[in-house]
This record gives sequence, structure tokens and C-alpha cells, in this order.
Amino acid sequence: MEDSLSCLAAACDPSALVNFCTDDSISAASTSDVQDRLSALELRVQQQEDEITVLKAALADVLRRLAISEDHVASVRKSAPSKGQPSLREAISMTCISNGRYRKQENKPQFSVSVARKETFSSAAKSGTEKKKEKPPGQKEKKEESHSNDQSPQTQASPSPQPSSQTLQTHRQTQESKSSAPAKSIKKSLTAEKPHSAWESSDDSRNKLLRVASTSKLISKVAKNADKHKDVIVSQAKMSTREKNSQEGEYIKMFMRGRPITMFIPSDVENYDDIRTELPPEKLKLEWVYGYRGRDCRANVYLLPTGEIVYFIASVVVLFNYEERTQRHYLGHTDCVKCLAVHPDKIRIATGQLAGVDKDGRPLQPHVRVWDSVSLVTLQVIGLGTFERGVGCLDFSKADSGTHLCVIDDSNEHMLTVWDWQRKSKIAEIKTTNEVVLAVEFHPTDANTIITCGKSHIFFWTWSGNSLSRKQGIFGKYEKPKFVQCLAFLGNGDVLTGDSGGIILIWGKTTVESTPGKGPKGVYQISRQIKAHDGSVFTLCQMRNGMLLTGGGKDRKIILWDHDLNPEREIEVPDQYGTIRAVAEGKADQFLVGTSRNFVLRATFNDGFLVEVQGHTDELWGLASHPFKDLFLTCAQDRQVCMWNSVDHTLEWTRLLDEPGHCADFHPSGAVVAIGTHSGRWFVLDAETRDLVSIHTDGNEQLSVMRYSVDGTLLAVGSHDNFIYLYVVTENGRKYSRYGKCTGHSSYITHLDWSPDNKYIMSNSGDYEILYWDIPSGCKLIRNRSDCKDIDWTTYTCVLGFQVFGVWPEGSDGTDINALVRSHNRKVIAVADDFCKVHLFQYPCSKPKAPSHKYSAHSSHVTNVSFTHSDGHLISTGGKDMSIIQWKLVEKVTLPQNDIVVDIGATKVPIPASENAVQSPAPLPQPFNEMNQNENVTGSSPASLESNLEQSAEASEEQSEEQSEGSSLDPAEPGYEEPSNETSEEHSESTVTEEQQDNSPVS
Repeated sequence: MEDSLSCLAAACDPSALVNFCTDDSISAASTSDVQDRLSALELRVQQQEDEITVLKAALADVLRRLAISEDHVASVRKSAPSKGQPSLREAISMTCISNGRYRKQENKPQFSVSVARKETFSSAAKSGTEKKKEKPPGQKEKKEESHSNDQSPQTQASPSPQPSSQTLQTHRQTQESKSSAPAKSIKKSLTAEKPHSAWESSDDSRNKLLRVASTSKLISKVAKNADKHKDVIVSQAKMSTREKNSQEGEYIKMFMRGRPITMFIPSDVENYDDIRTELPPEKLKLEWVYGYRGRDCRANVYLLPTGEIVYFIASVVVLFNYEERTQRHYLGHTDCVKCLAVHPDKIRIATGQLAGVDKDGRPLQPHVRVWDSVSLVTLQVIGLGTFERGVGCLDFSKADSGTHLCVIDDSNEHMLTVWDWQRKSKIAEIKTTNEVVLAVEFHPTDANTIITCGKSHIFFWTWSGNSLSRKQGIFGKYEKPKFVQCLAFLGNGDVLTGDSGGIILIWGKTTVESTPGKGPKGVYQISRQIKAHDGSVFTLCQMRNGMLLTGGGKDRKIILWDHDLNPEREIEVPDQYGTIRAVAEGKADQFLVGTSRNFVLRATFNDGFLVEVQGHTDELWGLASHPFKDLFLTCAQDRQVCMWNSVDHTLEWTRLLDEPGHCADFHPSGAVVAIGTHSGRWFVLDAETRDLVSIHTDGNEQLSVMRYSVDGTLLAVGSHDNFIYLYVVTENGRKYSRYGKCTGHSSYITHLDWSPDNKYIMSNSGDYEILYWDIPSGCKLIRNRSDCKDIDWTTYTCVLGFQVFGVWPEGSDGTDINALVRSHNRKVIAVADDFCKVHLFQYPCSKPKAPSHKYSAHSSHVTNVSFTHSDGHLISTGGKDMSIIQWKLVEKVTLPQNDIVVDIGATKVPIPASENAVQSPAPLPQPFNEMNQNENVTGSSPASLESNLEQSAEASEEQSEEQSEGSSLDPAEPGYEEPSNETSEEHSESTVTEEQQDNSPVS
């Protein structure tokens, strides 16, 4: 450490450079000698910069370890006071560090709205223009009530905050949770997570640097915007019609695309008006993301000094520590992340996203986010309203220590923009070409040169002030490739390009005659050609030691080249992993590889490849949780069936089917799993050995649902041919015989559930029917549907029914909700929608427009959700984003009265006065003062610094809760609508940072 510090001092000493420049021994004639000495000095400076980066990382690790140790001691002290007292703070695991903050909730009167006896829940077509936004008198305009959040009024249609005098068995959760005054509460994990502290001291990033100063800014920044976020007041709209039929009893009607859907009120509901639907006390917290986006991206895998691999999938940027098996997540984006660049300091990261559309049809603008990889704090949001379609590629400048950022968008003209990202100012902009642009990079030593390449071109751009001038690379006698795929630089400043012909070209800068008054001009010309690969050269990676790694497309080879560009070592990526999309240097002699089949591999030339990350490669629909083990199964259109371990976050096994899988269910014994496909065939696999047990066929259309009865003696198969096929199951799920067929639906089957006694089935169809079937009587349709109103269904996955109809948003067209599942403890419902959101509702949910917690991480329609057997986790699957996301279910707990309540953001956060908890990711270190520079510490709480630090750990939840409240957004911002998610809640930090730019832009 002392040696490194001495090196640092030497680097900062200007006397050496002065002495060098004033050395009398240097004459005007010794130009070459000067150049040699300058080169030596540049090399020394580069080495010292590397040492400084390591020093920073080491110091951050020491501070982080000290904080965790103090954290542990404080929690041990606090655990003793009373037997039944809950833990006073949430244990924050490095697997998921939120980057958000709390909002302050205004103590405004809660408006109550009574439910009329005659109402209509009209769900017209899915059209953003038709959705109603009603404002109560005197209230500011808010986002739609569908953006419900755990900080919005507890119920949007409640005549009284007091519980009903009727204690109804099926609705007691909603009634008991009412209270005349808000209770002090804090989010607490159901099971304390083990803090991870094994970051390497030499690579660890500055997780705790200047935590004290930065955290106080973090807290004050939220208090500053508290006035912008008001409670969402939902005015009564047309909802449901409640009528009474003398023969069948009371029922609720709701309309989907003008079609009435009748749901009978259970007998134990004596007064429907007394039902209260509130936000559930449970919340979700993102724990793990399975998968990687390599199929259509490039250069998106890097190793950080923290020892973490950074990559992205869906709208999540993942930081994965493969040694400790932990993940952290940056959740600032609102749609697919498409590209990634690492700052020269290896700490800050820029990620660009595609354009999107929210549930109301409003555009989500493409933009770039620059954020800190240690604290997960958003430093800047760039390009809102500038980029079209999406961000294609980007790069930080290197010659000026990363002050500038260049971006190529996905518009037809592929606009090149240069930004001073710390000031959020666009310096230069120019059209590049109508052809595809695949890469953009700043020259590492010439600050005024930017290079772009793509289809049939390479351009050398000279940047001067606010202008950019282009010179096209001339191939001359060399064959012009169809695509110039990638760029790299040699130590002498020469440019390397890899192309679709498998050729590496070296472009050297030559000096031509000067124009009077402008000095000599440089022109890049090809000086050498190397045949490197069969097929394309897809990626180039310049290593720290000056050697080069190249990755081939067709031949799947990775080749190591020496300083003279002679091949030294090579290795071939096995065919099952796909072709190479990204190569990055790892620790020691290791390197990282991202592939087209969505694998991230860690490898050496001697030991071969080790899979670190993998996922599906096509749209995901099938999902099933094991009945008593911490396992879940997924199947997708890529024909893969994967069994995952939700504790170890690993793949247990995978099998390739003959056809794409679409649905699945485990036998209650856990011995086998049934998988339905797109052709009407369904397979039964052994859950341990993955061996094929049996194959059956029902119809020739897609199977949409497989469901075993509670005792495993019957299997129901729902098909797109409008039928439900019934099978008798014997031999522990290994033998099947056809029992009957349910005929009566007029559209395809979407969902079904069994009764506990195996006698009845409830089913939904594509035309919004709710039908009931009597199985022992020959699978007959039950005409009098009121006879089934009191059945307590074993599972609840049907999206239409009295207990769940409140999950539907107003104006839905009936396709907005893809999946629904009730937890095994019957407390909550999880919903997967078409707008990239996962919702958590209270169960039962029998009032229209019920409030929910909303969570963002997917960037495509969410296709399925399933609770694990213990209800400890929720699994959600994405469609086009091909992601599997594991959420942890956490629950609020009340605190003793002697705790300090810190008002931050929209939520009152109770913090124990004696708590000394440094749980959050390290706030932005002081040297990066480009953030928080304009933020005043105006609303700081009198609570202790420890309380402030603990607040920042929970901040992520409420941050995205700020979004969910539907607070007024800067017109230039994307239309964020992520309500209360603790992971959209992690989404948090970035989004709030962006919201703050309305009043206090980050500079």
C-alpha cells in the first residue's frame, strides 16, 4: 500500500515533468529522443493511473468491510431487548442493492368515495385516448389510478377507514388491515439475508467512500422534491353493476369490450359495500435475474474492478460476482437496454435503451444513463428527445479522462452526437450514414478523433468545437468488406478493424501537405492486412499487456495475438454455446465471452470454458414451481426446458424438446412434470432425471394450460381448440388414460383451476367466459353458475372471477393481463401484464380498480408468474425479453414507539435511534461531484447519521414509489409509471434523479 501511495505522490508531482521539459540536454535536433522520452512518460502515467484505480478499489473495500462489521455488531446488540420484538431493520444483501430513496407523504385529508348500488365497470377497447383521467375538485392532475402505489390512499373506494362490523372469512385480511391512523412501519425481509463481503481487496470498488457526505445529500435531495408528489385521489368512475336475482342471489357484472361478465357474490359476503380492498403489506424485492442478452447485441460484457461481471438483459443491468454468487441490479431504464460502455475509471458506466410505449400509448423516449457501478446512483440522463428509436452504440472519451460521450442512435440517418455528459450538454451533432452503424469509439490518444464503422464503411471524424468533419476510409487495393464489425487500437495509435471477411486491417495515420495556417493534416491508410478468422471477425479486445484477443463468428474461435500481431494461442467455443458476440479481459489469464445463445462464459486457453450465465433464446411462456422443493421449471419457443434452483440460482438441468413448450405443471408428488406444446402434443418428463416418461396428443392446436388436481389423480389440459381434456393419472404421474372432454367454450382456453375435492373445474376463455364443469358427472357444463360461487378453489390462476376481478385496469380490452396466481397462504395475488409490469394485489381483490404494488424490470410483456412452494419468492417470465426474474417477498413490520420516524420522500420511515446501520450501497464518492452539486441539504432530518445511512438502503423502494404516485414529470422525461416497486423500486435512484432534473439539474 505504501509503495502504491508513493507512486501516486510521484504521479501528482509536477516537478518531474518541468525538469524534463527544461532539460538543457535536449536540443532542437534531438526530436526522436524527445518522442521516446515522451512515450516513456506516457507509459509511466498510464501505469500510475492503473495503480490509482486499484488503490481506490482497495480503499473502498476496506471501508465497506468496516461498515458491514459495525453493521453486524449493531444488529446483534439490537436483537436482545425483547423476545417478540421484530428486527428493527432490514438486512441488506449484496445480491440486490436498491438505488432509490423515500418520498415524503403529505398529511392531506383522505377523500372517501362510496360505491353506488348501480355502477358499471366498463372496459372498452385498449386505447390510450379512451382512458379516463378524472380529477377531484381542487386537486392537481395526477397519473391514472391504475398507477397505484403503496403510498396512494389505502383504498380508492372506501366510505370509511374503519373495519366493517361483519367479519367475513374470505375478506378478513382487507378489513383487519384498516386503521384510523397510519402505523409506523418499515420493510423487513421475511428471512434476513446474509451480507456478502468477499470482494477482492485489489479489485473492490469504492463502495463506502465518503458515505457520510453523500448520504446526507441523498436524503436532502428527496426532501427537496416532496412537495411535487401528492397523494393520488381516485374519483369514482363507472365500475361494476351489482344486481340481485331472486333465484341465484347477488352478482357483480363487469363489461369487457362491451361483453357482460357475471360473477356471483359468495354467500359469506353479507354486505358487498363493506368489502375493503387495500394495498397488501407484502412487497416484492428483486433478488435474481436469469439470462443475458447476447443474441442481437455486441460488446456488452465487461469485468469491473469490484470483481463483478456487468451485462444486461431486459431493462436491467446486472452486476454479477461469480465468486460470491451474488447479483446487484441497476434498474433505471424503462425499456430494453441495448448497449453499454465503461468509463476509463472503470467505475462509471453508460447504458443506452430503446424507445418504448407505456400502457396509455405515451412514448418512452430512448436515452442514455450514466451511473455509478458502486453505489448504483444515476449520475446523468442524456438525450431525452434527441435520439430516435433507440441508442445503437456509445463510447466514453479516453484522451480527456472520460469527460465526453459519443452516441450513435438508431434513426435512419444514424445521428452521431458528442456530449459533455457531466453538464448534460450536446456539443456536436451530425448525420453519419443511412447504412447500419455497428461501433463508435474515441481515439485513445487523439482527443479530436472519433471513428465509426458498419455496413461497407469506416469513417474517421475530426471533432473541433461544435463541428464534426468526416473522412471516409479508403480500402484501395484491399477488398472492401460488406461489414466492418469492430474497432480496436494499438499502442502506437494505429486503428485495428475486424470485418465480415475474417480480415484484420491496420490503419496508420500519415501526414500530408499542410494547408496554410491550418498545420499538417492526418489521413488514415491501410498499412497491413491479416487473415484472422474463417467467417467474420466479430469482436476485438485490446488487453492490458498490449496483446490482442479476437473473436470469430463462423469459426467460433478466440485467438490471442502477440504485440506483432502474430497468432499465439487459440481456442474454439463449443457449438452449443453459439457464436461469439463479446470478448473481454478477465482476472489473471482469464477472459469473458458473451455468445449468441445468451451464454456468458469464463475461460482460459488452458482450462477451457465455464458457464457463468445462461438463459432462454426465444419467447418464454411456460412456468411451473415445484410443489415442495426450491425448484422451478421454464419452457420457451426455443424448445428448451430448464429446471432452475431458486436458492443457488443455478440451472439444475435442461432438455431440448421436439417442439416449442408453452405451459407446464408439476405433479403434486414432484416426481414428474407435464409440458404442453404448440402442436397439441404434451410431454411428461421425470423431474430429476429429465427422462421422457410419456407423450400424448390432444387436438392439433396450441395447449395453453396444464393443471393437476390437488391429489394428482387427474390432469386437465386446456387447448386452443376450445376444449379441456381430462386424464386419470396413476403410478405417481407416470400413467395417463383419457377420462373425458369439457365442451362448451366458444373460444380458446386461457386458464383453469380445480376444486379441492376434484369434482369441479373453473375455466376462462379468450372471449372472457367464466364456465364451471362437473367432472364426476361426465365433464358436464354447470348451467347454474351460482352453484359454484362458494367453492374454495385449490389454486387461483383464472384471471376472471369474483375474488380477482379487481385486478383489471379500467379500459382493458381483455388481453392486458397474461397471468395471475394466488399465493399458497392466500394473502396476495401476483399479476403479469402486457405493459412490462408485475403487480402485487391483496387477496381477495373484489372491488374494481384495486390498488397494487407495481414492479418494473421486464422490457416486454410479462407472460407468467408463479410463487415458490413456500411463498418466499415470486418468479416472473418475460416474452420477447427472454428473461426470468426472481423476486423476494418481504413484509412490512411495525416498530416500537420509541423509534425515530424519519420523514423522507413520500413515506414515513421509522428508524431506531440507536441503530448504526450502514446498509446501503455507497453513495457517490466526493470526487464525482458532478452529481449532487446543485442539491441543497434543505430537508435533512434531525435523526442520527446512522439513520440517514439506513434510509438510503430502503430508498430504492420508495423511489420507484415516487414514480408510481404519478407525480408530475418533466415534459422532457420518459413517462415513468412504475409504482411502488421495490425493484422498480431499485429503478428508483435513477428515476428520481431524473425527476429531480426538473428543478435541480445534475451538473
